[in-house]
Order: sequence, then structure tokens, then C-alpha cells
Amino acid sequence: MEDTHRHEKMSKKTDSLKRKDKERVTCTQCGISLANKPNLRRHMKVHTGEKPFTCTQCGKSFSQSSNLKKHMRIHTGEKTHRCDQCGKTFLMASYLKKHLQIHTDEKPYACSVCGKTLRHQRSLRDHQKIHTDKKCVTCTQCGRSLANKRSLQRHMRIHTGEKPFTCTQCGKSLRSLSNLNYHMMTHSGERPFTCSQCGMSFRQSSNLNNHMLIHTGEKTHKCDQCGKTFFRASDLKSHFRVHTEEKPYSCSLCGKSFRHRESLRIHEKIHTGVREYKCSECEKTFYSDEHLKLHERTHTGEKPYICSVCIRSFSHFEHLKIHVRIHTGEKPYKCSHCDKRFRQLVVLKRHERIHTGEKPYKCSHCDKRFIQLESLKRHKRIHTGEKP
Repeated sequence: MEDTHRHEKMSKKTDSLKRKDKERVTCTQCGISLANKPNLRRHMKVHTGEKPFTCTQCGKSFSQSSNLKKHMRIHTGEKTHRCDQCGKTFLMASYLKKHLQIHTDEKPYACSVCGKTLRHQRSLRDHQKIHTDKKCVTCTQCGRSLANKRSLQRHMRIHTGEKPFTCTQCGKSLRSLSNLNYHMMTHSGERPFTCSQCGMSFRQSSNLNNHMLIHTGEKTHKCDQCGKTFFRASDLKSHFRVHTEEKPYSCSLCGKSFRHRESLRIHEKIHTGVREYKCSECEKTFYSDEHLKLHERTHTGEKPYICSVCIRSFSHFEHLKIHVRIHTGEKPYKCSHCDKRFRQLVVLKRHERIHTGEKPYKCSHCDKRFIQLESLKRHKRIHTGEKP
């Protein structure tokens, strides 16, 4: 009896599979096989470009009603899926699932050619085109090849200047949604990526990965001028400009040059007057998030950078680097006139004025000039009568 029942069950399952197999249909455009005619009708919109479902808020159209429903959450702000690691919320469960890989550092998609692992299947597909040399689209403006049309659309905003994503807090416009999400963290103070070694937190996982090299990484890139070593070749390249005095990034408004692109970006805000980073304690404003963070330590007294030799702590990483040279005896900055060496670049520049005769600090009372700012301050007391 039991065998008969099992046989009937298997027979029904086989019949069901045969019916489903008969219902399968093939797209005449691309040859893909689909389960049934309704699925084929939906699929054909890919070829025809038909998008009958239109958003009443922004006019964007979709081929399926389900995609329109998902899109509408952008306007309603509904984000029901919450990350229990950092509290960030998402429109869809699939977005949350992808986000969680940041915390677990899971990269389940591996390239079969070079072994590189990536978080998302789409990222793997785009990456694999590097090996096949298959580039789908080319920019007509600069000739750059991109992996797909979506990447081309994002890239074209560089040429058109289009910045369709606007911050609701300060009105700043940005080129991409990812840039907007990153920018919003400046208002919320969110830093979801935390170093397990020292507790320092970051807005991006890439910044955390770079920081972790301080704790675990080997400095294999050595400067042949001063012997200083670096974690990355890019860091060595940036450092080398200290010796060559190369400043490849120039301000288009005043002509001032900088060693680093980020320094130029911050400088340009002086001309626009935009100080979007505000201290919550004293309301002082700053051109960059980094400057605000450094300033806030004057209120908190935080000194996160500790010397491993004498345990002295510092509020700025640059101050720690200069201090460590006391213990190592390192003096990377050499005078081009007399071979004397210095720990700090600013001290070298001050010293070289002895040779050049440059006196950049001028008294506003008597026009007398000085090599050092401190000398000018002492001199001014003669005119003001101020006592030290």
C-alpha cells in the first residue's frame, strides 16, 4: 500500500514536470528559455524597451510593476530592513544582505582567472571583462571604455557636470548616489567601520583596510632619498614630491599648486567660501571633515596616537611621526646649501632663509623684515609696549 502511494506521488510529480516542460517558451530575439508565456511577455520588454509603469513623483518608467513599487520607496523614505551591526536601514532585504558582507568581509564571488574575490556577482561580471578585454561601451567624449551602459551613464556626468543627487541637509549636489550616501555621513557623524586593534572608526571599508596596514602591514616601499618606508607604492610616490618639490595640482583661480589632489580640493573651498563642516561644541566651521575632526579633539582632549617608545600621546598623527624621529634620530630634510639636516620640513625652510636672505615677515609699523614669525612678534612689542 505504501509503495503504491509512493509510486502515485512520483507519477504526479513527473506529470507536473512534463506539463511545465511543455509550457516552456523560447525568446526569438536572444534564445533564452522561459517557464511560460507570461514570463516571456515580461522578458520581451527588454528588447522592445517598453516601460509602461511610470512613477508619478519623478516620471521614471519601469518594465515591471514590482520594480516601480521598489522605486517608490525612494520617495516615501520607507526603509524597513535594518542592519543590527551599525543600524543602517535599507529599502529592500537584498540591499541589507549585500551590506552585511561589509561587516563580515565576505566576498563570495571569485574570479576563475586571477582568483580575486568580490562581494557582488555584478562586480565579478564587470571585473572578468578585464581578462576577456570585452568592453561594452565607449565614451564619445574621451574615448574611455567602460564595462556597461550603467557605468557609461555615471561616467558621462564628469563631462556634462550633471549632479542629480542633492543633500537634503545642506543642498550640496553630487554625481552619484554612493557619493551622496558617503556625504550624508558628514551630517550624521556615522562611521560604521571600526578598527578592532585601536578602535578608530571610518566611513568607508577601503579606509579601514588602508588603516589596518598600520597594525599588520609590512612597509616594503622605501624612499631612496631619505630611507623612509611606506605601505603602498602610491604613498611613496606622494612622499617623493617632498624631495622633488613637485606640485602637480594647481588651482585654476589663483594658480597656487599642491602636492596632493585632496589638498587642492580643500583649498578651492577658500574661493567659494563653503565651510560645510561645523563643530557642535563651539560652532566653528571648517573646509574639510578631517580638519573638523582634528579640531574636535581640542574639546574632547582625545589623543589617540601613542608613541610606542615613551608612551607620550598626540592628538594628530603628523605630530606623532615628527616626535618618533627624536627616538630614531631620523632627519629626512636636508639643506641644499650646507648639508645640515632637520626633522621637520618647516624647520628646514626656516633654516634655508639664512642662506637665501629671504625675510617674509614684515613689521606693519616700521617696515623692518624678519626671517621668523616669532622674531617679528618679539619686535612688535617695541611698538606696542606689550610685555612678554
